[in-house]
Amino acid sequence: MSLTSEIKHLVVQAVEELYDRAIGENEVTVNPTKPEFGGDYTVVVFQLTRYSKLSPEATALQIGEYLLEKDEDSFERFEVVKGFLNLYIREDYWLEFLQEYYDDNTFGRQMTDKEKVIVEYSSPNTNKPLHLGHLRNNFLGWSVAEILKANGYRVVKTCVVNDRGIHICKSMIAWMKYAHGATPESTGIKGDHFVGQYYVKFNEVYEQQIQALMAAGKSREEAEEQAPIMQEARELLKRWEAHDAEVWKVWEMMNNWVYAGFEETYRRIGSDFDKIYYESETYLLGKKLVEQGLKKKIFFKKSDGSVWVDLRAEGLDEKLLLRSDGTSVYITQDLGLAKLKYEDFGADRSIYVIGDEQNYHMQVLKLVCQKLGIPQADGIYHLSYGMVDLPGGKMKSREGTVVDADDLLDEMKATAEKYTRELGKVEGFQDHELNALFEMIGQAALKFYLLRVSPQKRIVFHPGESVDFQGHTGPFIQYTYARIRSVFRKARVHNASDLPFLDEWQEELLPEEKSLIRMLEQYPDQIQQAADELDPSILAHYVFEIARMYNSFYAELPIAKADSEEKKILRLMISWLTAHVIRSGMQLLGMQVPDKM
Repeated sequence: MSLTSEIKHLVVQAVEELYDRAIGENEVTVNPTKPEFGGDYTVVVFQLTRYSKLSPEATALQIGEYLLEKDEDSFERFEVVKGFLNLYIREDYWLEFLQEYYDDNTFGRQMTDKEKVIVEYSSPNTNKPLHLGHLRNNFLGWSVAEILKANGYRVVKTCVVNDRGIHICKSMIAWMKYAHGATPESTGIKGDHFVGQYYVKFNEVYEQQIQALMAAGKSREEAEEQAPIMQEARELLKRWEAHDAEVWKVWEMMNNWVYAGFEETYRRIGSDFDKIYYESETYLLGKKLVEQGLKKKIFFKKSDGSVWVDLRAEGLDEKLLLRSDGTSVYITQDLGLAKLKYEDFGADRSIYVIGDEQNYHMQVLKLVCQKLGIPQADGIYHLSYGMVDLPGGKMKSREGTVVDADDLLDEMKATAEKYTRELGKVEGFQDHELNALFEMIGQAALKFYLLRVSPQKRIVFHPGESVDFQGHTGPFIQYTYARIRSVFRKARVHNASDLPFLDEWQEELLPEEKSLIRMLEQYPDQIQQAADELDPSILAHYVFEIARMYNSFYAELPIAKADSEEKKILRLMISWLTAHVIRSGMQLLGMQVPDKM
């Protein structure tokens, strides 16, 4: 248990024993004490006065005396300042903490003993390559899954591939009409990019046909409906749903091209899944659930034969579940998938990492699953996130102006190389080492930039800003880690065991030493908060702050030339734990850290 958690636990006990009221730890606020005041941690007591029926000052005094009596090993004394309870922690506590954990490679992680959670992320379409929006989805979903694992949850990572429907048929019909037998192999184009070109081609031809029909006197709406290539795509979808062998052969071939491309990108960014679902395998199960709901009068059928659910009592409206021709809509397959995921894994919670444009859809999905009695429907949670824009504006895919993931990754690698070479940080590396380093820095720049912002916020991505070695960036943290590794090389410290164990400490901690140790001690709490809030930005900000504080520590205090051997050992131990927290925290965010930069 971290000290913050212990303080909260003791305050809960204090309220119960002093005021005969039971409260939860979520009602107790404990923060590091602000630099302008004395102490290490501050308990905010204002919200506790409703239980004590006393002034904030009197309440803080009583709780402070209680804490001192219950844990004199941790607390040295306290002060009450304007109703805030400032706690002074004994120096021995910080030294004992450092001695116990500096060489513990599991520090920050909890035992796997919590509920099972499914995290679904990525969800690509097989008619185009992954783009910048997919990258935010992948980085967020993967990191949330890893943070939950580190916090003791049993996690299953899943992905659903949208491999059927009219959008897939658009790429197919364009390839059938205009490719003349070309393949990724014959053109040397990566499979997902190759298929994506035909999605763009479809929309180019579609728009031309619309304009021609409008010139002949049709309205835009009529032209969109009557355009020949759209009618051909719809006919292709009907043939697919009828299991036409010729159509399925083309569909499987083109999807396999896309999967090969996806796999290459996933491998590059480090995304992995325990189970991949395919819409083509789940939509029929969804249709069965709709039919069952219709029989149970949970849903209703309109005069045209379409099936709907009435959610007006829940503050929404009527929602289409099956079209009049019996074909499914997006939510149909989502119902089937929700049931299938529970049957496969029996998870207590199912987290969907999906953009905020689907907020309404996810509300409907949860309500319909609850009405159908799908197990653990109450555990459905939509981790909604904002879109990613470039300074030039919002991304689009129909016109082919989307920011391609592979191209962006290449650009970030090139940008990392440019900045690194300009700073003269390439000496002593072989070519293959530099190639790996530039990839590592480029990906950290991109991932940190996208993860440092809370998921709900929209992002404007500036590639140049993300690679700043002195800014609030991934490369700044990587550089700090490499600096620590350099300290160890110079001190000839290769393993934690190279540092001697000291039974007693003779010298007092300096402010820079104590503040960094105190910040490091909060690592388990930061992981827990990030897991509780499903927000990797909490961890990103914390790891950045650790790196920033270490650089100040490094600038102010000599390590190899410390005033005494004890101080040298102490600062090396602080450095070792700092390196672990940076490396571990960055790993949970999906980033690697280099030994040299």
